[in-house]
Amino acid sequence: MSIVHGNLPDARVVDLFAGSGALGIEALSRGAREAVFVEVSLRSLKTLRDNLAALDVGPEAQVVRGDALRYATRLGRHEFDVAFADPPYGLGLAERIARQWLDVPFARLIGIEHEKKVELPGGADRRVYGDTVVTLYGTP
Repeated sequence: MSIVHGNLPDARVVDLFAGSGALGIEALSRGAREAVFVEVSLRSLKTLRDNLAALDVGPEAQVVRGDALRYATRLGRHEFDVAFADPPYGLGLAERIARQWLDVPFARLIGIEHEKKVELPGGADRRVYGDTVVTLYGTP
């Protein structure tokens, strides 16, 4: 999160493959004005909603039940300031969301978390953290 910290104040953020919502919630705590959480798993949605309620997050958080890739295909250029994507590993989803962003950069900056062995297209900035990599597209 420290990589994008300067981009968060007053930002519109989308947390794709949101899971528990940790990335979007952290963005809100660092000054983002709005976070949209996109998640398809019912179990994860329950956890996400519980986390938002426990932290008393208000109308600045919007939860969307749906497929993150499909959601991203409907977005226009720079619709968000910052996007986070932490898709499940081993399904090719990191590559697909990277290609979608390269086709239509729906956020000014996107960070995609993925396995170290996966190389995403486009020559973006890779930050390695053990067996995990965060690939950044845009301007951090």
